[in-house]
Amino acid sequence: MRIAVAAKWAPDPKDASVAPDGSVDWSRARPAVSDYDAVAFVVGRLLADALGAELVGVSVGAADLGTPFARKALLARGLDRLVIVADDRLAGADALTTGRALAALVRHVGAVELVLAGEASVDEGAQLVPSVLAADLGWPVLSGVGSVSGCPGALLVERRTDAARETVRCGRPVVLSLASDAATVGVPGMRDVLAAGRKPSEAVELDALGVRLSAPQMVGRARPAERPRRRVMIDGSDADAAASSLVSALRGAGVLS
Repeated sequence: MRIAVAAKWAPDPKDASVAPDGSVDWSRARPAVSDYDAVAFVVGRLLADALGAELVGVSVGAADLGTPFARKALLARGLDRLVIVADDRLAGADALTTGRALAALVRHVGAVELVLAGEASVDEGAQLVPSVLAADLGWPVLSGVGSVSGCPGALLVERRTDAARETVRCGRPVVLSLASDAATVGVPGMRDVLAAGRKPSEAVELDALGVRLSAPQMVGRARPAERPRRRVMIDGSDADAAASSLVSALRGAGVLS
């Protein structure tokens, strides 16, 4: 059995800067493993150990994904091996192309029964790739997964929705999108980094996978209208009166009914 973890080598938001007009400058942001994907690596390693499975990382992106630094950073997260597509035609790819490419890579790996993904990518945050990946594979997908464990012939998945907390017994194969708090994430130690240099990695040519590349075009961009601040000041010298004034102000703004 194989478990695949889908990850994205993306700019680190900690290095990004926000201009006074609200635009985000990513030019100085160095690529890294995101906190969202790190959760998937932790859950994948624990599950692979419990089920006696091989843990394979799959990632698609621009040519810099193929550098030794990028490969080692991904392999240091507990993977047994890594399979990537590093091609500049995938730079800035939309969710449709990324999901298709990842699905093709999963098929290339073979014998994969479970694909884990983080909640979102740090640069786009669309939360669409796991669903596109699953649709291309013809597999079911569950999102918002808080925990997953193995049971005979199936998986027990706990997920949260807006209305409830669900426990789902699902068969394999399946794609699971993990909530950001599904695991506690740590920084790889020196032993992990050194071991990563000895782990196998494979680079697959994009053309060999036969992935259909979509070509979206930006037709417009608009910022939402800014709401003027109400600038309501409440005197806090009397706690009871301040609380009453706050409730009245919130009701007046339609926040409370």
